[in-house]
Amino acid sequence: MEDEPSVEVMARYLARLLQRYTQRGGVRPFGVSAMLAGFDAVTAEPKVYQIDPSGTYFSWKANAIGGRNAKTMREFLEKHWTPTLDDDDAVDLCVKTLLEVVDSGAKNMEVVLLKIDPDTKLQTEETLSDDKLDAIIANIEAEANEQPAEAKDMAD
Repeated sequence: MEDEPSVEVMARYLARLLQRYTQRGGVRPFGVSAMLAGFDAVTAEPKVYQIDPSGTYFSWKANAIGGRNAKTMREFLEKHWTPTLDDDDAVDLCVKTLLEVVDSGAKNMEVVLLKIDPDTKLQTEETLSDDKLDAIIANIEAEANEQPAEAKDMAD
């Protein structure tokens, strides 16, 4: 039985496929960048790759792509991401990052949480419901409203 391809092998394959279509006829049928996420088969570490239509791919710890706001979101992630984030903190950071550029809350967000069982190596995904996103957003907004009050108390 053959081993499953790693996330990096899949990223490389997809990048080559996109680049091949770009070279043939000079068109880009896949005219968007993509994110590929999964887990290392041996270490169970999360892996995230950005794949561009030009055929390049990049490994990231955290990233945001697309549109004019990608740079703002990437800078926010660079400032706030740490390797010790647990699942809840990672989801909070993801939502906070999206809130940097999205005004209407959960209506324009979709958050998918990938998990792996360290013993069985079984991978699962969970798409967060709008209700759960609304609750996370409410907590983030409550924290943001508390911080100015704490800063004001310290100044007095």
